[in-house]
Amino acid sequence: MEPAKRRNPFVELKAENSDGKDPPEKTFRPIGIDPPEREEISKAFQEALDLPADKDRLPISRSYLINKINYINFFDRTIVLKFKHAKYGRTLTLDLKPQPCQGEQLDFKWPTESRIFKKLLPYQLQSLLINDGKTLIRVEPETVSLHETGLCLRLPETCHQFSHRKMSRQIGRNVDVQMIQSSSIFRGNLLDFNAVSFRVELKAGVHQAFEWINPENSVSVILSEGPLTCYSGECNILRHSRCHATRRYVLEPINQEINRYRQKEFRSDRIELTPSPDITFNHPLTKKSVSLKVIDLSGSGFSVEEDERNAQLITGLIIPELELRFADNVSVKCKTQVVYRKVCEEEKIGDWTKYGLAILDMDLDNNVKLLSLLHQANNRYSYICNNVDLDELWGFFFETGFIYPDKYVFIEANKEHIKNIYKKIYTQSPSIARHFIYQEKGTIMGHMAMVRFYENSWLIQHHAARRSAISKAGLIVLKQIGHFINDSCRLKAIHLRYVIMYYRPNNKFPSRIFGGAADHFNDRKCCSIDPFAYYHFSFPPTGADQLADGWELTPAQTDDLADLADFYESESGGLMLNALDLDPDQTEGNGLDQEFRRLGFKKAKYIFALKTDGFLKAVILVNVSDIGLNLSNLTNCIKFIVMDREGLTKEVVSNVVQHIYNEIGLEELTVLVYPVAFADAIQLPYEKVYNMWVMNTRFSDPYFRYLHRLLKHV
Repeated sequence: MEPAKRRNPFVELKAENSDGKDPPEKTFRPIGIDPPEREEISKAFQEALDLPADKDRLPISRSYLINKINYINFFDRTIVLKFKHAKYGRTLTLDLKPQPCQGEQLDFKWPTESRIFKKLLPYQLQSLLINDGKTLIRVEPETVSLHETGLCLRLPETCHQFSHRKMSRQIGRNVDVQMIQSSSIFRGNLLDFNAVSFRVELKAGVHQAFEWINPENSVSVILSEGPLTCYSGECNILRHSRCHATRRYVLEPINQEINRYRQKEFRSDRIELTPSPDITFNHPLTKKSVSLKVIDLSGSGFSVEEDERNAQLITGLIIPELELRFADNVSVKCKTQVVYRKVCEEEKIGDWTKYGLAILDMDLDNNVKLLSLLHQANNRYSYICNNVDLDELWGFFFETGFIYPDKYVFIEANKEHIKNIYKKIYTQSPSIARHFIYQEKGTIMGHMAMVRFYENSWLIQHHAARRSAISKAGLIVLKQIGHFINDSCRLKAIHLRYVIMYYRPNNKFPSRIFGGAADHFNDRKCCSIDPFAYYHFSFPPTGADQLADGWELTPAQTDDLADLADFYESESGGLMLNALDLDPDQTEGNGLDQEFRRLGFKKAKYIFALKTDGFLKAVILVNVSDIGLNLSNLTNCIKFIVMDREGLTKEVVSNVVQHIYNEIGLEELTVLVYPVAFADAIQLPYEKVYNMWVMNTRFSDPYFRYLHRLLKHV
């Protein structure tokens, strides 16, 4: 993109006859000005200044004018001086920075050593024009002196201010423009804008002509700052100038509402908070700070109000960093986009504009901070990732039967380590975990927890409620986790593409909720269930590290995963491989493992291919984590997925598991075998069956539709 040229201070307008009659349509150019000096002289205005009728003007005092001039000086801005040729009537304008003003005298200095002073000798000063985007002040001063270093004027006692626009215009700063029509791309910069239109200046390339642009057809416009795109959309051309090298276009966005995401039947609940928060951000087009009041708010977006006259948000505008500010100095940062604009009149004095903003992304800490506020506002007993009394939590686990005798026998040997793991999870709120609690008068009534254990998958690992409140607390925390999924699934930083839940088929509550939801979906590409045979690995380490003759265990390659995908598609056609990062098309790094280690947790993953005579028999996924991260040890296990059962016996499976146990150095191990029919065929002594439930959050409407029937009275 070509850099924007430095704007010159000296500008020539169209000619006017001294007799007051309309001049012929002719544009004058500066004559006899050297190229270096031309850098000091501004470009010709493309549009004349049309002042409003006298009825719209307001007289203002000299003191008010002086304060305005000093404000302009404070920010190193300029005032437009309009001159008229004494003989030929043509008009020139000059942008100059005013000097500090104390009384009736106002001084200007020429920007550099130049001959501008000599060029102005045939001209007479007509007026000063001060335009702040909202109003225009026109001053008719008296010239005191015109000399080689500057200009001295005497200000009148009164002048006039005009409300010359229904909507104020904002100046664009360092914003590049691309305007595209029929494969032709013209580049330039943004001059100014308001909520419904913007003005751009474009330059024709060496082999381009503005005649290629048909003003009767729409154009595609991209506004950007460096590599960051601020806005893109289809626009109509309202008007344009007639120059050949550069042209100015006034453009009107066609759409006042955009569909950022695929439409969903169940949207995030909007809440009106008291007091309502504010948003603050640096406007990407003006680089100025903006502060607006929030009307309502959800975990996925919010709406704000703005005075219609000064509105400066454009539908489609991306705000890279916005801050939501709540009472007691709580703030949440996020990336947003304006998705609709609506002018309102009712219940307000004067016109105002309502804007809807969608949250495009936010980090995990800001996400949980926002959702905590919203869940508390919706139900004062609902908490997300709050600090938990661990004695109360463990008592809750035992009293509700979540830790039953057989499970406790398994975890008892590592209870101190498990206590430490839960202390970090429930008191430090790590980014890889979320817990949802319904608590009344200090007593935990319902609890549900999730951990991000795969690249784009979160595992629901604890769900329990006290029997006296099972019909209420258990469903409320289930509703909480549903809100979290609905609010956060579109945020890239959350990585919430899939939700996983393991449950035993004979457990009535999850079978009704999750099994019933899968039946309601009736589409295994949106929600699927795959059963696994589950048992604890209890063989004592023998030190043997050799497989049976003819068998080999190697790291799985892309071809092995492709064969696994073909097998699974014919066997199930569900979502298991996607959720477990076993899809051959997935390019997963080790970022999640590193995040676990950064937070002080253990995590590693290994994928093996089991073969005999070169033929693939099974793919084995080994997950290593802290003992007790999942109390059923489903995050510290081997998933043995059998594709070809021929030659695979109970002894071969046990030998392979023993080999992995010795090679990786695992402390405790559970094994899940798929499909269950294979475990039955080789008479594998498994303890129970676990259903692995997976939902694609991008197509979650059937789940929430089903859940709504269960939770409509909660």
